[in-house]
Amino acid sequence: MTQISVQDVTISYEKRPVIRGLSFDIEAGDYLCIVGENGSGKTTLMKGLLGLLPLKSGSIRYGDGVKASQIGYLPQQTMIQKDFPASVQEVVLSGCLNRAGWKPFFTGSEKQRAAEKMEELGISHLKNRSYKMLSGGQQQRVLLARALCAAEKIILLDEPFSGLDPIVTAEFYKIMSHLNGQGITVLMITHDVKAAAEHAGKILHLGSSANFFGTTEAYRKSEIGGRFLFEGGGGQLV
Repeated sequence: MTQISVQDVTISYEKRPVIRGLSFDIEAGDYLCIVGENGSGKTTLMKGLLGLLPLKSGSIRYGDGVKASQIGYLPQQTMIQKDFPASVQEVVLSGCLNRAGWKPFFTGSEKQRAAEKMEELGISHLKNRSYKMLSGGQQQRVLLARALCAAEKIILLDEPFSGLDPIVTAEFYKIMSHLNGQGITVLMITHDVKAAAEHAGKILHLGSSANFFGTTEAYRKSEIGGRFLFEGGGGQLV
């Protein structure tokens, strides 16, 4: 069942169109990686999907009962966020704010949901620790738990592995596959094309002259996929 339908969408950033006439559909249970060179509009597209940027033209429609408040979002982490002065539990609980309707307190069920997500990601023992004192990998687990507090059906991740070492990155890919196996639709921006082709079921490649959207198998056989996967590009987009 289609959860997000993007039809002939154009989105501008700082008055310059960076997404032009893009169309694709996200089905329930998809694991989609969005790749492309810097400036190709990956983050702009994700913000458009979340309603954080207006569309210049086209439409983005949600199906399968999906609401914006039910989509978890893990943005690129800034230095300010890395130094955020709060406990792990407080950061994770803040993911329930959309659910709480901006009430001045969290309900017992919301606290239980946060506890379950911390347990699922192996960070329950860190709940009283200061977020800014954690390692990069631990911080990403906290932010993922926060996003999962909001996610009912879909989670969007913008370069979640940036700055993480290969071992931690491999662990996170396992977590993503596990979540997808539980029925969560995953949309993830990454610069690592080879890892995307290894783990994702579908690829959206935003290019300067042409875009690709389809299965990972079809991407491997496509001209643009072959160029980045097999022709000495190293599988990394910068």
